[in-house]
Amino acid sequence: MRNLLVPWLFLVQTLVVVAISGAKVPAVIVFGDSSLDSGNNNFIPTIARSNFAPYGKDFPGGQATGRFCNGRIPSDMISEALGLKPTVPAYLDPMYNISDFAVGVCFASAGTGYDNTTSDVVDVIPLWKEVEYYKEYQKKLKAYLGDRKAKKILNEALYLISIGTNDFLENYYTLPNRRSQFTVNQYQDFIIGLAEDFVKTIYALGARRMSLTGVPPMGCLPLERTTNIMEDHACMEEYNIVALEYNGKLKGLVAKLNRELPGLDVVFADAYHVLLRLIKKPSLYGFEESKTGCCGTGRFEMSFLCDPYSPFTCQDADKYVFWDAFHPSEKTNRMITDHLLKTSFAKFL
Repeated sequence: MRNLLVPWLFLVQTLVVVAISGAKVPAVIVFGDSSLDSGNNNFIPTIARSNFAPYGKDFPGGQATGRFCNGRIPSDMISEALGLKPTVPAYLDPMYNISDFAVGVCFASAGTGYDNTTSDVVDVIPLWKEVEYYKEYQKKLKAYLGDRKAKKILNEALYLISIGTNDFLENYYTLPNRRSQFTVNQYQDFIIGLAEDFVKTIYALGARRMSLTGVPPMGCLPLERTTNIMEDHACMEEYNIVALEYNGKLKGLVAKLNRELPGLDVVFADAYHVLLRLIKKPSLYGFEESKTGCCGTGRFEMSFLCDPYSPFTCQDADKYVFWDAFHPSEKTNRMITDHLLKTSFAKFL
């Protein structure tokens, strides 16, 4: 049996190397929050989970994987567009191993932020721990493919980074500590500083191609509209203004990093405006509802509040811009991803 296993393992390894050498981008490596978490939170003690129905009802096989969506998320779609796998597996999922992770791996954790205190709110993986997992992954990849081939993958991979929304909505605007320390403009600058430190950290570890995603129109998320009673559940424009200001600073950071770090190619991924268009004029894009999500009443439900037995959960998530009160539906993810592939990511295709 052992004599048969050795050549089989060699064949699998060879196929991975061939696939990598034939692709412009050999792997997708993901850091971030629930916008890109493909299931890491399933394996830590937190309430920020989605590995149960009705999540995943439109995912292949109808499986709830831990993605905060009815189906696939942008990192999956970007991986597929790059000619890699149609899904990017979670690093902590024991169903996968280094042969799977060689072409795509996700370290993202729903509920986290650039600010370490954000991850403490619902006990999720802080960004520094995502980096530690990445270092561990590097060692496994080098043991699997050898130093030279592993280094090539790590240098030429596309690093998707989507994080920041929780720092504002879960932390700054919800808890008193950061508001007592910073004005909102100062907090934006604080987060930008942390983002810069993070990029420089993974750059020092070999990352060269990256995308930094800005925050969405935060005031138009169903959960925020629900609490905006005084304005009849309209978008909270204060939050949207903060999002635009922050995104402008993040875009400036991208330009600065490209100037300062030799060999770095980082792009700013702007999902704000395309999502706002879907929210403001849903019928133009084939949607029927953009104020509430598909799950439950759609006003406040996410994670465990998305009850599979709720009589209010919609049957067709494609009619909704949002899946739950915080996260886009798969159809929305597809539209945002298609936009980014034609703009920010075009150079990587």
